[in-house]
Amino acid sequence: MSDTPLNPALTPREKVKTFPDAPGVYLMKDAQARVIYVGKAVNLRNRAGSYFLTAAVVDRRTADLVREITDLDYIQTHSEVDALLLESRLIKDIQPKYNQELKDDKTFPYLQITTNEDFPRVEFTRKPASSGVKLYGPFTNAKKLRATIVVLQKVFKFRNCGLDIEENDQRWRWFRPCLLASINQCTAPCNLRISKEDYKQDIRRLTMFLDGKAKSLLDELQEEMLAASKELRFERAGKLRDAIKALENVDRSLRSALENNLQPEAFYVDPKRGIQGLKKVFGLEKAPRRIEGMDIAHLQGGETVASLVQFIDGLPFKQGYKRFRIKSVEGVDDFASMREIVSRRFRRLQSEGEPFPDLLLIDGGKGQLNAVMETFAMLDIKPPFTISLAKQQEEVFLPGESESHRLSRHSFGLRLLQFVRDEAHRFAQHYHHLLRRKSQFE
Repeated sequence: MSDTPLNPALTPREKVKTFPDAPGVYLMKDAQARVIYVGKAVNLRNRAGSYFLTAAVVDRRTADLVREITDLDYIQTHSEVDALLLESRLIKDIQPKYNQELKDDKTFPYLQITTNEDFPRVEFTRKPASSGVKLYGPFTNAKKLRATIVVLQKVFKFRNCGLDIEENDQRWRWFRPCLLASINQCTAPCNLRISKEDYKQDIRRLTMFLDGKAKSLLDELQEEMLAASKELRFERAGKLRDAIKALENVDRSLRSALENNLQPEAFYVDPKRGIQGLKKVFGLEKAPRRIEGMDIAHLQGGETVASLVQFIDGLPFKQGYKRFRIKSVEGVDDFASMREIVSRRFRRLQSEGEPFPDLLLIDGGKGQLNAVMETFAMLDIKPPFTISLAKQQEEVFLPGESESHRLSRHSFGLRLLQFVRDEAHRFAQHYHHLLRRKSQFE
């Protein structure tokens, strides 16, 4: 609990002002000194104090809780990660009344590590297995748990796929790893790039961190790094040094992930629900498993570039990203530039006998979409399902329809389209900046 005794004569509203401006867990108590709610905070004073504002008293979700609070306490932690894990352990042990009542209709999410596989999986789940797993949770915030897993994966490089991988099955040597391997967020046991022993060592270190033994883990890595250096195994020492640095920065990285809520490699709306949402809202025969997005960018109002991004099963597939320099258009003409890029892309797919995407997304409004459809007609190519997304009002335009479609702002399908559109824009702007720097250098 708190390091210094809190004055029992103070009211909860007054007592919370003595809380530190530090991360930790706060505990709300009733008149019988029973813990009725447990929460975590980046700043204990600010977060716990928010329950005594007028808005919390009248909010239907918190009004009953606030009326029962007669005392409160806190446990300060070293970091926000520690607070997140401590909160889950306390909720599981104490099972406070309002942690149950304030949750939504779904069950609490867990971080689950399989223990009965050659290469254990680390996964987010709301339905934990009864055996063969090590569980952490329950957690109260699914979005933050997903963000935590993303950050931890960058440090410990575990797999989160559903593949059944056996070390002695040599067929895995010919398996193509997913994009997480290419961006160094997974050691690719699916391609047997790491031994079972080394992979389980990484999982052991992950569980040490999750069990609150970060200091012991850092000490262990430091000792191993020094030993490798003395034995002149400099490559191994370098990898350990990088792991130590990453581990020391994990809290900072986690804060950044939680603030941004979305990273290029992490999609916090279930991608499967996104593609199923698109299937339903547009009446497609099958879910659009392969989506391509296109965008145009201009180099200081002169040279024009374009980007193409590819998503498979709702997730970015970086190997499918492409950049284009516009060759046939002088000046700024988005419609003509889009015609050129569509022509180049689909002529090549057609000539190489490659399948078209299930859905083509154009960044823009009705004008850009009409230019694309005219290009398909001119090429005598049957187009894939093609739509455009206008950024200002987030309107979706379909070929042959004069009126736009307005999807719900909370629609999984719209969020997936926004993710594809924004990624295409980011990729185009990145190419634009590369060329601009090159031009300035020359």
